[in-house]
Amino acid sequence: MQRTPLDDSLKVSRNQPTLREMVLDKLRQAIMSFQLLPGDRLVERDLCKRLGVSRTSVREALRHLEAEGLVESEGGRGPRVAVITLEDARDIYELRCVLESMVVQLFTQKATDKQMADFDHAWEILKATLRSGDTVAIVNAVSDFYGVLYEGAGNRVAGQFLSLLQARVNYLRATSVSQKERYLDSFQEMTKIVEAIKARNAEAAHEACVEHIKAAANVALAALAEKQGESVEPISPPVSVARSLQ
Repeated sequence: MQRTPLDDSLKVSRNQPTLREMVLDKLRQAIMSFQLLPGDRLVERDLCKRLGVSRTSVREALRHLEAEGLVESEGGRGPRVAVITLEDARDIYELRCVLESMVVQLFTQKATDKQMADFDHAWEILKATLRSGDTVAIVNAVSDFYGVLYEGAGNRVAGQFLSLLQARVNYLRATSVSQKERYLDSFQEMTKIVEAIKARNAEAAHEACVEHIKAAANVALAALAEKQGESVEPISPPVSVARSLQ
């Protein structure tokens, strides 16, 4: 038998997701698409059967989701999909108003030509996704879009704070975007942010970002209030700090 020469086909791809990562992604998507609702019990036996994987894989994924804030444990009753209270949601949106608007402003001031090109590419993908109305796809595209902004802003601390909230921010985005035709309003709001960034108008980019987050917050908070049988006041954006950072 003649030996076949070794080539690159033998190399292990580092881009292939592990089983744990695939289980984690499936469960996260089920939460983001509201197949699993806040308060739903997450019974390992049932999840193993539905996913076709071992309890070890499910248990590891649930621990990761608990660290992200999407799953919570309640005494001895086992894990469940986390319930984000109105107070928590309001706090998250207020923090987003401050940090994301600052990130947008810093990106506008500091982004290199290469980072601007990456930004254009991410925006083209996001535009197409927003028009589709697919909630999970929109949330993923928005996350990628903001990832480019975090990188170009050059403030690692702000990015670290926001990354800790990423899963819950995405859940609230999904809650907002899933409301009737909200994605169309979101497209118009984000277009204003993009136009200001491309014009290198840091103050306008900051203000457009605050207005976008404020609008998204009011939609999401209203939806959560209705589900939880509570009332909620519209969120007020923070005092602009755009001029002081210039």
